[in-house]
Amino acid sequence: MNNSELQSIKQRYNIVGNCEGLNRALDVALQVAPTDLSVLIVGESGVGKEIIPRVIHDNSPRRREKYFAINCGSIPEGTIDSELFGHVKGSFTGAINDSPGYFGVAHKGTLFLDEVGELPMATQARLLRVLETGEYIPVGATEVRKTDVRIVAATNVNIQQAISEGRFREDLYYRLNQVPIQIPPLRDRGEDIVLLFRLFAMQMAEKYRMDKVVLTDDAKQLLMRYKWPGNVRQLKNITEQISVLSADRLITPEVLLRFIPQDQESTQLATIHREGEHSFESEREILYKILFELRGNVNDIRREMTALKKQMAEGTAVTAAPSTLSTTQLTPIQPITPISSPLEDAEAEEYVEPEREPESLNLSDLGRQMLEKALERNGGNRKKAAQELGISDRTLYRRLKQYGLDK
Repeated sequence: MNNSELQSIKQRYNIVGNCEGLNRALDVALQVAPTDLSVLIVGESGVGKEIIPRVIHDNSPRRREKYFAINCGSIPEGTIDSELFGHVKGSFTGAINDSPGYFGVAHKGTLFLDEVGELPMATQARLLRVLETGEYIPVGATEVRKTDVRIVAATNVNIQQAISEGRFREDLYYRLNQVPIQIPPLRDRGEDIVLLFRLFAMQMAEKYRMDKVVLTDDAKQLLMRYKWPGNVRQLKNITEQISVLSADRLITPEVLLRFIPQDQESTQLATIHREGEHSFESEREILYKILFELRGNVNDIRREMTALKKQMAEGTAVTAAPSTLSTTQLTPIQPITPISSPLEDAEAEEYVEPEREPESLNLSDLGRQMLEKALERNGGNRKKAAQELGISDRTLYRRLKQYGLDK
């Protein structure tokens, strides 16, 4: 598509901007319009995804047929099947008449399913069948109906993540995503931000017969550096606020800062991680602590069991209630014992681990690292380190001596 055709489309739909991502999206929309391929539009909330389906429909052979834009996230789950596929009289409470649903009314036309990622799983199965065969069954009906509808869908959620979490059907995603169109976020559109501000300011001036607000060069730079989490929708709201509330018509950075949210989450750029990158530091810390606590618990149990065995061997009455210390109830502990040596190797009263004791999962290294990190975080204070690790001071000192950290 040449530049003159592109500018003509922008003027027709009041699209402002010249960034490469936006131009590419419009170019793909015009190329796919003459076909019946399903289109999936992806972009953050507020970027203006609703313009692309209109461009596709108006430049397709279906342009003289009906066009419906449906927000799937705004329809209650209990009624969405009836809204989309229709129902027969008496199929549920309140169904006093037959209804053809959107797929029936939009026959030969185009349906724009916004927020398609919010569809319930049962509705996704129905939608998949319509896309593959053009057939559907209204709620409460027994006969199959046919429809010829062009589907354009949009979403602001991560569909791949939704698929992995079991919230979206993978087969439906591939069926909708025959032609993907990506709408860039406002923060990536550079000078388009200033052009959009100028458009919204002019619209406010014409609508309410007031002087138009104008940005200084420094204010333009500030506007382009802002993160714009709400994208074009947020920019329009802020421009309208400035137009109405600012006494100054020349907008400086100081004036602009009074209207742009200043909280850290809104003003800082989002951190973008490359695919495949992940930090396991926090997970490693959690694992160290769990294994360390587990080791301490097992050792405590071993000492108690050794003392109990000694008392039983000497014929001494056990002070604890037999019902709570019975062999049957202690049996579930057995699967944990491979973490260290057998219970028979433990000493009564004061348990000291043999130096040659085998360590499953390399627990000695993990315990040493955990102790070192705890001491470092608490400035060498052993009492605080013991509290953080959930062990007694005595146990901590024994561990320090074992690992050679008591010097």
